[in-house]
Amino acid sequence: MNPNDARAAASLTIGIPCYNEVIAIAKVVDDFRRVFPEARILVIDNASTDDTAKIARAHGAEVIKEPRKGKGHAVQRLFLEADSDYLIMVDGDDTYPAEEAPKLIQAIEREGGDTVVGRRMSKDQAAFKVMHTWGNNLLAWFIESIFGAPVGDLFSGYRLFKKVFYRTVPVLSSGFEVETELALQTIDKGFVQLDVDIDFRSRPEGSFSKLSTVRDGLRVLQVILIVLKDYKPLLFFSSVSLFLLVLSALAGVFPVADFIRYRWVYHVPLAILATALTMLSALSLSCGVVLDTIVRISREQFFIRMRNFNARGRD
Repeated sequence: MNPNDARAAASLTIGIPCYNEVIAIAKVVDDFRRVFPEARILVIDNASTDDTAKIARAHGAEVIKEPRKGKGHAVQRLFLEADSDYLIMVDGDDTYPAEEAPKLIQAIEREGGDTVVGRRMSKDQAAFKVMHTWGNNLLAWFIESIFGAPVGDLFSGYRLFKKVFYRTVPVLSSGFEVETELALQTIDKGFVQLDVDIDFRSRPEGSFSKLSTVRDGLRVLQVILIVLKDYKPLLFFSSVSLFLLVLSALAGVFPVADFIRYRWVYHVPLAILATALTMLSALSLSCGVVLDTIVRISREQFFIRMRNFNARGRD
C-alpha cells in the first residue's frame, strides 16, 4: 500500500525531538521526506550544542528551538506547534525506520483509536540495553497491575497521535519519562491506544544514547511513586496510612502493656510517638480521599473539554 494513500484525506506532521543528533538527523529527515513528500517535517532542537539544527534545516526540515533541556520540554513544544490531523513523533537518532511509519497510519485508519505506539522488534540484541529493557518491563508491569490496562512498549519513541490527543492532553514531564506520562494520560483520559510491531535498529556508528542506566533507573522508581500519587491518590495515601498505622501499633505495644500490667504508662515517649503516628495515618487517609475526589472532578472536566474540542472540529 502506498503510504501516501493511507493519509490521502488527512494532513500529517512528522515531529522529531532532537538533542545533538548531528550524525543521524540528515538521514532521518531525508528518509521521512522520501516516504511522506507532502508532510510537514518539524524538528524540535532541544538546546543542541552541535550543528543538528543547521543540518536539519539544510535538508528541508522546519526547525524550532526549545531552549529548555529535556525530551519532555521538546514534546511540549512539538504538541504546541503541530496543527495537523495526524502527528507522528519519532526520535532523531535513526533507530526507527521511516518505512515503518505507514503501519501506524494504516492501523489507526483501519481500527480507529486515538494513538498508536510502535512496539520495537529487532534481531539485533545490541539495539537494546539490558538494564533499560528491565526498567521498561518493570514499569510496564507495575502500571498494568495498577490500572488494569496494557501500556505496550512504554519507552518507544515512535508514536502517532490524532489531533484530539495532542491538542487536549497536558504534558508536564521534562525528561525521558515523558513516554510514561503519555501512556498514563492515554489510560487515565480514556483514549484508545493501538500497538503495532515495528523494526528497531542500533544507533549509527559514532552516535551515542543520551540515557544513563543509573540516573534513568532512579527516574523509573521516581515515576512509579509519582504515578501512584498523581493518578491513584487514594491507593497511594491509604497505603501510606496503613504503613503509619502499623508503625503506630508497634510503637504502642509497650505503653499499652504498661497500662494493662501497672495501670500506668512508663514508656511515655513511645506513647507520644504512637499517638503522633496514628494522627498522621488518619491525616494521610483524609488526604487520599480529598485528592481522589479532585482527580475525579479533573477527569470529568477533561471529558467535557474533549467533547467541546470534537464539536468544534465538526463545525
